[in-house]
Amino acid sequence: MKLKETLNLGNTAFPMRAGLPNKEPQWQKAWQEANLYAKRQELNANKPEFHLHDGPPYANGNIHVGHALNKISKDIIVRSKSMSGYKAPYVPGWDTHGLPIEQVLAKKGVKRKEINLTDYLEMCRQYALSQVDKQMEDFKRLGISADWENPYITLTKDYEAAQIRVFGAMADKGYIYRGAKPVYWSWSSESALAEAEIEYHDVESTSIYYANKVKDGKGILDTNTYIVVWTTTPFTVTASRGLTVGPDFDYALVKPANDTRQFIVAYDMLNDLAQRFLWESPEVLKTYKGKELERIVTEHPWDKEVDELVILGDHVTLDSGTGIVHTAPGFGEDDYNVAIQYDLEVAVTVDGRGMMMENAGEAFAGQFYAKVTPIVIEQLGDLLLATDTITHSYPFDWRTKKPIIWRAVPQWFASVSKFREDILSEIDKTIFYPAWGKTRLYNMIRDRGDWVISRQRAWGVPLPIFYAEDGTPIMSKEVTDHVADLFEQEGSAIWWQKEAKELLPEGFTHPGSPNGEFTKETDIMDVWFDSGSSWNGVMNSRSGLSYPADLYLEGSDQYRGWFNSSLITSVAVNNHAPYQSVLSQGFVLDGKGEKMSKSKGNIISPNDVAKQYGAEILRLWVTSVDSSNDVRVSMDILGQVSETYRKVRNTLRFLLANTSDFNPETNRVPYNQLRSVDQYITIKFNQLVATINDAYEQYDFMTIYKAVVNFVTVDLSAFYLDFAKDVVYIQAADSLERRQMQTVFYDILVKLTKLLTPILPHTAEEIWSYLTFEKEEFVQLSEMPKALTFDNQDKIIKKWERFMSLRTQAQKALEEARNEKVIGKSLEAHLTIYLNDETKTFLDSLDSNIAQLLIVSQLTLTEQEAPKDAVIFEDIAFSVSHATGDVCARCRRLDETVGTNTNPNLSMICDSCASILEVHFPDAVKEGFETK
Repeated sequence: MKLKETLNLGNTAFPMRAGLPNKEPQWQKAWQEANLYAKRQELNANKPEFHLHDGPPYANGNIHVGHALNKISKDIIVRSKSMSGYKAPYVPGWDTHGLPIEQVLAKKGVKRKEINLTDYLEMCRQYALSQVDKQMEDFKRLGISADWENPYITLTKDYEAAQIRVFGAMADKGYIYRGAKPVYWSWSSESALAEAEIEYHDVESTSIYYANKVKDGKGILDTNTYIVVWTTTPFTVTASRGLTVGPDFDYALVKPANDTRQFIVAYDMLNDLAQRFLWESPEVLKTYKGKELERIVTEHPWDKEVDELVILGDHVTLDSGTGIVHTAPGFGEDDYNVAIQYDLEVAVTVDGRGMMMENAGEAFAGQFYAKVTPIVIEQLGDLLLATDTITHSYPFDWRTKKPIIWRAVPQWFASVSKFREDILSEIDKTIFYPAWGKTRLYNMIRDRGDWVISRQRAWGVPLPIFYAEDGTPIMSKEVTDHVADLFEQEGSAIWWQKEAKELLPEGFTHPGSPNGEFTKETDIMDVWFDSGSSWNGVMNSRSGLSYPADLYLEGSDQYRGWFNSSLITSVAVNNHAPYQSVLSQGFVLDGKGEKMSKSKGNIISPNDVAKQYGAEILRLWVTSVDSSNDVRVSMDILGQVSETYRKVRNTLRFLLANTSDFNPETNRVPYNQLRSVDQYITIKFNQLVATINDAYEQYDFMTIYKAVVNFVTVDLSAFYLDFAKDVVYIQAADSLERRQMQTVFYDILVKLTKLLTPILPHTAEEIWSYLTFEKEEFVQLSEMPKALTFDNQDKIIKKWERFMSLRTQAQKALEEARNEKVIGKSLEAHLTIYLNDETKTFLDSLDSNIAQLLIVSQLTLTEQEAPKDAVIFEDIAFSVSHATGDVCARCRRLDETVGTNTNPNLSMICDSCASILEVHFPDAVKEGFETK
């Protein structure tokens, strides 16, 4: 018999190499065949409910790392809730309408305006569904557990009908209206945009300073006076109808020595402006408060038939310009809001494609708005005082990446102002992770204008509005309910397939249509109204779900998007928020902290990560970062996470291998019969259990990651498992000391596997398949372990924390001896500890082999005075010499008893090992051992 065969070397078929790219799909197939998601729902059928409502990703292209961060985070939450006593179904969703799909078809050569609209919409629909299928497979590859057989998709009949009912309820309350105030207008998309569809970029613009001649000074100013204004959008001068001043600002009437004219500018800005305009010795003739200038009439710079009125506005500042704001009500929200108080004309001189119209003037008609600055300068003539080039932040269409303009065109709006206070009240009741999200959303709602919900596109849900012969809009509850019923039966395409009268309730009449004729709206709804209605289309409609949801989780951009639109529609209809809590995440950047883009070549595909490392590594990465802020990812970073995964996996493999002969039903040792060191690790582990459970509850994945890594590397690998080999390998298989440690091993193995299941489900299932004594077929069908507490745990923790401090000091002494070539590995050491009575009593109380804990062959405890060459600390000292004796061929410790045994078959081992072999391997002792 080989001497090695007398050792209890760990034995398991669980592989050291994970092989995740190949194994994960096999596990996913097994889960699908076992209908595991449904089984988990059945187990939880009568438990308290937790509902995370999925924000729908847009169905266009394969998923990116941002999608992975989002969906994996949701999966971790739902899985942890499902294993923690909650019924937690998860219905995935997709947003499928809108411009991006139209753009894809356009790039494929489809010309929307040249083909039958019904055919075009069907093409959009088929493309969207193909993208849903593609992304669904991508998400499944990440190991996401969900009701994949019944997702919600915003283009389905039932969803569109639910959306129409939301619109109808808002219309019935008077929250839907038509207006012509300025909205974000994308000439590149030929459509109005919502605030959530805007992004900002720095641009260079030509700013101009020019003067309006006073036409009627109201007895305050004479007609040789010119009021100086400034604009960064020269094209809007074509639609200028007023000059706005701050009512309480001081304005100076100035006469430069080198000009025959007089000018009005803000008094506080005079010095800077005089230098800019090259005014010589400007004399201040008089000063006025802004309110004194109200209703003075000036001439438009070149269109003498147009008057521009001086008006008052609180939006005027003295930060830049002249303190007087050129006001074009058709091209700016502030301009519009102040202009309607004075009944100024809301002129719009740019069409939907960004081209100047005839009402802009002959010199401008047919020109692209952004290219008319030279014409404006030419038209101004000597009224132009200065030009400048400035860099400033400007809004862009987030889809086309082209700049937008503010443009007043007839649009449909959802009122926010009518119930703003109700929305703000609901925000106050909502829990936000992180907490600053509450302030962010609150301020957005507080400051936002009404929501423009109409879009001049084709692919989307039609606005269910009819018009009588006299132009009266019709959107009564009777009508919208009828349209919703039609959409539920036929889909929204019926809107385009039938005439208005066919879409109205049978026998419908209206006083505005004496001839019984009606027309229908041709605009569609903003896609944010689509997704913002999901609380009704999903949570409020499907059995097994509840509304409001417990949690919404999306990227931080959704404060102005889905969090925002969902909140508005829900409060408008039902007077409460659609969610009880909101969790937001930052954006995913590359390893250098830069935004990912195809042009930079720094995009990382989740599919590529799954092929190279496995989805588990991406899932573990999600827990390793603080996702409340922007996070970084690269293949190098994922490689580092892969190393962490390997450490965790191999530690669990060690526990698995060294409990292969452990039967928890017959070999388990009760806690009160464990050695104090075993109790210490048991307590430390249960503290970890508590930390992990609390972190899951707070959606704090990073705490889980750090806590698990610290426990595995510090408490287990660097301490408990390090000296455990001298017990579980060396001691007799059924010895109490070995069973004590195995009890701790097995408890940690089973419970840590469960705790890691939401994060590493594939690995957890692989481990679970080797745990033959556990009753659940899949670990996902088990329950999260609860943290245990013990009567003596404070005393045990205090005791062993003291020992760990002593151990650190001893390791320092051993390291110095190693550096001085006194020893090589620590088992070559004879460690002498110089201590006092109290410390000796403390070490004796540990009921453990101290030499074994410190992994030295020989140990001497003495109360003698430490020699000068000892490693001395405040109340303890250490010296290290080379251990005496020979190396035991079995336990590898240096021992003076090696070679002293009278039985020649045992001469190569120490007395301790010999006593084990004599009892458990008597035949082999008689016959002798092979030592190689």
